[in-house]
Amino acid sequence: MNSIKEAQRLGQDIWLDYIQRGLINTGEFRRYIEWGISGVTSNPTIFEKAITGNSDYDESLLTLARENKDKVEIYEALVIQDIGAAADILRPVYEKSRGERGYVSLEVNPKLAYDSDGTVEEGLRLFAALNRPNIMIKVPATVEGISAISRLVGKGISVNVTLLFSLDSYQQSVDAYIAGLEELVQKNVDITRVASVASLFISRIDTAVDTLLNEHIQQGQEQLETLYGKAGVATAKLLNQSYKDNFGSERFAKLKAKGARVQKPLWASTSTKNPAYSDLLYVEPLIGPNTINTMPLGVITAFLEHGKVRATLDEDLAEARHTFANLDRAGINMETVTGKLLDKGVKAFIDSFDKLLDGITEKSGLLTTRQAN
Repeated sequence: MNSIKEAQRLGQDIWLDYIQRGLINTGEFRRYIEWGISGVTSNPTIFEKAITGNSDYDESLLTLARENKDKVEIYEALVIQDIGAAADILRPVYEKSRGERGYVSLEVNPKLAYDSDGTVEEGLRLFAALNRPNIMIKVPATVEGISAISRLVGKGISVNVTLLFSLDSYQQSVDAYIAGLEELVQKNVDITRVASVASLFISRIDTAVDTLLNEHIQQGQEQLETLYGKAGVATAKLLNQSYKDNFGSERFAKLKAKGARVQKPLWASTSTKNPAYSDLLYVEPLIGPNTINTMPLGVITAFLEHGKVRATLDEDLAEARHTFANLDRAGINMETVTGKLLDKGVKAFIDSFDKLLDGITEKSGLLTTRQAN
């Protein structure tokens, strides 16, 4: 049994944090599923690299350009085709698990991050265009996004809450999901086909906190060196405890009796940014039931090659709390840190989206000119 399937035996699913047409067309994606991969996440940065970085999309790009599609229409057509194909390949996983796994996530236009109405409208439109039950619409955890999440769930849409960095934002995502389910119950709508995940971007937390620790240590607080690379995992462990409290509550019990699914914590941004840290820093300490870890290809390879699998998520909780207390005593305000991370995360996705649209325009022009000659 490989490490992916061992983790699944302990209740944790491993998803692929990457999508690219070549993986689908060559059959490589099917091999990942045979290894135990049970879902896919995507974002504007992933699609920017996929679409502009190779020739797999050239034929479709040329066809769409000849149809006088604008750059946004071309983007959506390409993305919907890839997401739909991945969802179809994962459909047996979805059916066999009765909707527990087998999902593919597609993010709304990141420029709608601060537009609740626009997010709801686009989420409904994309979900309808894909017309598959194993699709999750990704919505960022901005104030406006949280409102949209509740409204989308209340319309029967499965949602991946993205760009989570703080325990407060996580609580808001839980409340939004549960409120959406309660709305469905009030309308006497079946809630058993609605699912959700809450995606914590772990490595970005450490990158931000470590930068602040550097500043403090340079000012003579050498004792803080023990906190390097600890904030991300600590946040995940404490978030999991909050998950247990929320979905073990009387409020959720009423929904569970009607077939509601829990909103699973999902560990995202799991590639290690600091080469001094273990390449599985955001994998091995966070294995536990009812969770998901979405990994880029490099992390999946490392996990398969030398990953150690055991239930670790509930370990070292006292250390996690101690980490937060020490950061607070050092004057590192995690609410401020995570608020900035959310804003930076939204901006990064907007920048990737703009870069992707510019790349589509440039590549379409080159392909059209080349074909004409």
